[in-house]
Amino acid sequence: MADTIVFRTERLSICRIVASDAEYMFSVYGDPVAARWVDDGRPITRSECLRWIEVTINNYAARGYGMFAVVKSEVVIGFCGIVHPGGQKEPEIKYSFLRGYWGNGYATEAVRGLIKYGKNTHGIRYYVATVAPENIASQRVLMKVDMRRGELRLNKDGTYTQVFEWGNRPQNNLI
Repeated sequence: MADTIVFRTERLSICRIVASDAEYMFSVYGDPVAARWVDDGRPITRSECLRWIEVTINNYAARGYGMFAVVKSEVVIGFCGIVHPGGQKEPEIKYSFLRGYWGNGYATEAVRGLIKYGKNTHGIRYYVATVAPENIASQRVLMKVDMRRGELRLNKDGTYTQVFEWGNRPQNNLI
């Protein structure tokens, strides 16, 4: 299980992901119901989990941050992090939890802590988060942490993505 604590919130420990977290990751991202709201909506395989962990460990080395395990009472209940998908400039907040932990405020608590961590430790002053317009619960999480609704993007596949923003977009477009 993840062992290096990056920061703590009132109820959670946010930890660096290690290779042995693959099964926990699969429990979250391999769940078809939870995966509906992640990336292309397709559950990921165990081998994809291992690849994600490799990418995450490389992100720690390159940026000092990435995805983290969310731990409650020594149990991994989900994942959250700051990422740059596809090399985008803007730091993007991502999160997903085991369904049994939905509706308890853990996502809000983790994301609030993540914003504070990124700001205080890495000097991040602007974040985006993207959600499916139908994912009302996730939109509520983002609004509770003072993110504001931004543009509604039309994706290449004809679906839409709702963008949320926190902080002020730099005028010179440097993030």
